[in-house]
Amino acid sequence: MDSLITAAAQALAAGDLLGTLKRVGLRNDPPALALRGIAMAQLGELERAKQLLRKAAAAFGPKEAVSRARCVVAEAEIALVQRDLAWPAKRLEAARAALEAHGDRLNTAHARHLQIRLWLLLGRFDEAERGIATLDRVPLPPALRAAHELVVAGIGIRRLTIKTAREALTRAARAARISGIAALMAEVESASATLQSPAARLIASGGERALLLDEVETLLASEALVVDACRRVVRRGKTIVSLATRPVLFALARCLGEAWPGDVPRDVLLARAVGAKHVDESHRARLRVEIGRLRAALKPLADIQATKDGFALTPRRSNEVAVLAPPVDEDHAAVLAFLADGEAWSSSALALALGASPRTVQRALDTLAASGKVQSLGRGRAQRWLTPPPGFPTTLLLPGPLPGD
Repeated sequence: MDSLITAAAQALAAGDLLGTLKRVGLRNDPPALALRGIAMAQLGELERAKQLLRKAAAAFGPKEAVSRARCVVAEAEIALVQRDLAWPAKRLEAARAALEAHGDRLNTAHARHLQIRLWLLLGRFDEAERGIATLDRVPLPPALRAAHELVVAGIGIRRLTIKTAREALTRAARAARISGIAALMAEVESASATLQSPAARLIASGGERALLLDEVETLLASEALVVDACRRVVRRGKTIVSLATRPVLFALARCLGEAWPGDVPRDVLLARAVGAKHVDESHRARLRVEIGRLRAALKPLADIQATKDGFALTPRRSNEVAVLAPPVDEDHAAVLAFLADGEAWSSSALALALGASPRTVQRALDTLAASGKVQSLGRGRAQRWLTPPPGFPTTLLLPGPLPGD
């Protein structure tokens, strides 16, 4: 490696992107192409960056397996930023294995962090936790150590272990300052702001207020009966009844939870849960059936008593009932939750992350676009969707279990 390439690599590691391009901008040898590609990616020219990295990987000789693997890892990071979740993960794993076999410890760790970030996006928390546990942050350079702590914080935020997340973000901020990379410091600051932003609404005893993430953690750890509209479950401590696939039952449970300790008239239950505008005897018969099903489902946690006008929720072994609602009531809140990270998503990537069909996601995007809540860039396969800030913390709307799930 010549001195100019070495100087460009050092400038890139220090976050001096223009300095990197100044040294290798006119060169077309494989190392220069790879460095230009990485610099262009950090400047936001992602498509051009992918072209340069692929050209560099193809130009490296058969004895330069490590360099080719590094190009693959860089391309995988671009795919993650672009939310191209269908990018072949096997290529990243093969590159990581090649780097590990050749003793490239730092790039091996970087590749592993990319895998873990992908699992985190897809809600595969067990795999993410096992993966991060195999990595030792101590010998990592400051920039990679900050990235490591951001992953730890991301797992903590999504698991609602907020103390762990806060400590990780403190370490990440310290490492980012040492690295001197402004973009990394901004990323840590953005992640830290999540802990200070309203994450949900608490509806209890006829009142409503916003909750921070640590307050949500405290509520879910208490003995209160919680009707969780973010995950569509009813829970008390570690006892959880999921109604995610039974929307009518969950709508009834939420109505009863919001009215506790009072009751809810039958006509109100039918209007909110079934959408009945003109109630007749068939609607009342259906309500009795659905209440019976809900009573059976909630048997470990609560009973449902018939009253003169309607029905009332009676919790077992609990003196408090609370409804945990999303920060905004929105039919497609989960889609907005992903888009609120500020990145541009394709509809296919959203479908993968949500575990929904592409057609369902596209319908949701079209509805949100018609109301001006999201906007699209490009057309056809290049079309991407995003939402302008300010958004809201996505934690409680993204896939994956909460504590005790």
